[in-house]
Amino acid sequence: MFADEPTGNLDSSASGEVLDLLRGAVDDFGQTVVMVTHDASAASIADRILVLSDGQIVHDGDAASVDEVHELLKAVA
Repeated sequence: MFADEPTGNLDSSASGEVLDLLRGAVDDFGQTVVMVTHDASAASIADRILVLSDGQIVHDGDAASVDEVHELLKAVA
């Protein structure tokens, strides 16, 4: 499943529900979800995080906390 900014225009409650559904698709049904997001909270639910800058992968690593994702995003900004 591909999700492009799935929480982009949602309030925090609806965002949480969408992220729970995506996480459940992975955990409960073995689905692969590729999510593009600028939201550190959304990225923090991932098993793997890739950060792109100017079309190049500048980070490829395991899951991270919201604070760690914020630091990754600051580093490439």
